[in-house]
Amino acid sequence: MRGSVMDQEFQVQEICESIIVTCNDAGEELDDDGKPRRTGNKWTASAHIITAIIGSGVLSLAWSMAQLGWIIGVGTLLSFSCITYYTSALLADCYRCPNSLTGKRNYTYKDSVRSYLGENMHKACGFVQCIFLSGSTIGYTITASISMVAIRESNCYHKQGHEASCKYSSNWYILGVGIAEIFVSQIPNFHKLSWLSMVAALMSFTYASIGLALAFTKVISGEGGRTSLTGTEIGLDLTKTDKIWSMFRAIGDMAFACAYSPILIEIQDTLRSSPPENKVMKKANGIAVLTSTSFYLMCGCFGYAAFGNNAPGNLLTGFGFYEPFWLIDLANLCIVVHLLGAYQVLSQPVFSTVETWIRTKWPKSKFVMEEYPLSIGKRNLNFKVNLLRVCWRTGFVVVATLLAMALPFFNDILALLGALAYWPMTVFFPLEMYISQNQIKRHSVRWFWLELLNLVCFLVTIGVACSAIQGLNQGLRTYKPFKF
Repeated sequence: MRGSVMDQEFQVQEICESIIVTCNDAGEELDDDGKPRRTGNKWTASAHIITAIIGSGVLSLAWSMAQLGWIIGVGTLLSFSCITYYTSALLADCYRCPNSLTGKRNYTYKDSVRSYLGENMHKACGFVQCIFLSGSTIGYTITASISMVAIRESNCYHKQGHEASCKYSSNWYILGVGIAEIFVSQIPNFHKLSWLSMVAALMSFTYASIGLALAFTKVISGEGGRTSLTGTEIGLDLTKTDKIWSMFRAIGDMAFACAYSPILIEIQDTLRSSPPENKVMKKANGIAVLTSTSFYLMCGCFGYAAFGNNAPGNLLTGFGFYEPFWLIDLANLCIVVHLLGAYQVLSQPVFSTVETWIRTKWPKSKFVMEEYPLSIGKRNLNFKVNLLRVCWRTGFVVVATLLAMALPFFNDILALLGALAYWPMTVFFPLEMYISQNQIKRHSVRWFWLELLNLVCFLVTIGVACSAIQGLNQGLRTYKPFKF
């Protein structure tokens, strides 16, 4: 009896293996690891990256430039972009292990860290990644609500005049974003998000271009604000201590604008296997970093030139009095649509991590494993509902929405997220994996320069984190949460 069971199991295994081989040979269904065939390319990967990084970060750059001035501001932004491009290229080689071309796939950032740095680093990476990605959803919820409020204020000023009192609470709009995300979050995984990322990337180009055009128009019309090489000036309204804090927060905002490494491996896992994923991903990195940096420089510099040292925390909210008001409304609407997509790009790794752990823990539970086809009447919508996905993802969005309502401090939240993500996820783990992968000897020249870069970014991160916490502390003294 036991032998017949073993024979049956062996036959089933042979059949499964033959199906995988047949499908792979036919090039139809499955990839080399038995999973559904990946279809991504450098353009879809670039769209995912641009969706993730050209978001709320670009809107704060005019304010950041105002705090740092022309020299330090431009230098800081270029430095972060160069570091991001370099370390992302190193990280792309860690998708497979031990060989970057033919090794075993690492499906997530955490898997790569485990393969090269061990279990303890894997846990540390998972914690940092979840904190950053979850925090980013809060920041994106705040940003989307600010844009909605800006639309309402713009229409109010247009109808009632520039002297009207047009101030509204953002909490209703935060609630609206949360409700929308509850539905959108039911998209199962990254592989189903390409269309959403394409739309979101298009939206990001649209509103960044509108903001750039409005700022450029204001500058050439001679209505630009007063700028300086060192940014905001110390005086009656700004102490030396406040200046230092604001500079570090500005650096944090720029770091946040350039950070996408926490989802790089997940994006790379959507790429088809030929040509090699790491080579395609490096091209996608180049396209995305070049595109985003160009937009960042233009929006930051023209935004600073337009508003001067009084640049607003969110670039597009500074044009509330200006015509054509419909163009400003369109830009803010594009931000909302873009951030609905960016929210999902950043939250999918968190969703996947928790759901994978639960499925491993309770593999026989219908609540966890069962997929129910969704249909309207007799028409099948080709979409399946999973109870675990519905409950867990809905709960996640609800908590993120409540935190956004409790802490709606745009620039401070971005600075804190930049501090949490940039050094560990963009610098530390990629450099350490590169050292391990290439077996670079300790105390060698290359090792020294890599660790020096590590140390410098770590010290900047400490300063940014302290300044963000100080800013949040000041804001909480006067803010009344959940006030509609």
